[in-house]
Amino acid sequence: MPAPILKLGEHLIASLQPGLTDTDLTHLRDELAEMVGSSRTRGVILDVSRLDVLDSFAARTLRTIAGTTRMRGAETVIVGIQPDVAFSMVQLGVTFDNVATALDLEEGLAVLQRARDGEGGG
Repeated sequence: MPAPILKLGEHLIASLQPGLTDTDLTHLRDELAEMVGSSRTRGVILDVSRLDVLDSFAARTLRTIAGTTRMRGAETVIVGIQPDVAFSMVQLGVTFDNVATALDLEEGLAVLQRARDGEGGG
């Protein structure tokens, strides 16, 4: 599987691997949409730290995953964007508008926890 998915409490963590095809990304999108509902997931972390390139299809698919999971009751955080990837994305005008990003997995889990704490009226 090009993108292993780990369940950690009420979160899913998908680690994207180098060499993902458009078909792999589409499969990941569909699998996460299903898993969010079946496992009562509250948060999804998409770890892209191993990727040295993120093309427009991949970025669009990650935004779609975030939107889909949000509609199914989970928040998504994209973690581990490498400096060169971030620079290239900015230069090309590719963004993750309305999708949280974090430096690494630990920070991504903290973002999800803050979002969860905030929804209780807290």
